Amino acid sequence: MKIKIAIADDHQLFVKSLSILINSLSNFEVVAEALNGRELIDKISFMKFLPDVLLIDVQMPVMDGVTAATEITEKYPEIKMAALSSIDDDITVINMIRVGCCAYLLKDMHPIELEKALIEIHHEGYYNADASNINYRRLIKKAYQNDNLLISSNENAFLQLACSDLTYKQIADKMHLAERTIDGYREVLFQKLNVHSRVGMALEAVKRGIVLLKK
Repeated sequence: MKIKIAIADDHQLFVKSLSILINSLSNFEVVAEALNGRELIDKISFMKFLPDVLLIDVQMPVMDGVTAATEITEKYPEIKMAALSSIDDDITVINMIRVGCCAYLLKDMHPIELEKALIEIHHEGYYNADASNINYRRLIKKAYQNDNLLISSNENAFLQLACSDLTYKQIADKMHLAERTIDGYREVLFQKLNVHSRVGMALEAVKRGIVLLKK
């Protein structure tokens, strides 16, 4: 049985092009296309079989990605969602992760990476491009790669705030610490979680249960 994909994006040409690409991949089929979050939810409500994976644009008219993902998480928690964005905006994508998305995908990603991402999202429940970067992973010490991470209370407090829409400077102010101390927490957690971006850090924190998704 093919993995069912639904797409929500306000650019019709992009939606059609992405649908053609996904349908050309083995084991995938696009079962719904929508131009905004509201239309996507309406279409899902009339479907006999729910999609397995939703690709949701962040910025859309009528209903944006954050609002749509929030409602879908509440109504259809079994559906996996991935944020879709044309810009690598950490805060925006982190907000999508907080409301239920298990991956962030950039619109200019290679088709081979897209196929890999869709497979991992469907089977594993998460896709983190940082953790999939083999060249980078070879540079990381394996000491931090076990599941029993030793994260200090301050690192944990920083991690919770890093998964919000606060800037690093605002996090430093909130924790009453110098910005260079916050930078230190970030670099240590990048190593411990085997990532190299704020979004990757947030995804790994959610995946490992360190940070809880919004209910």
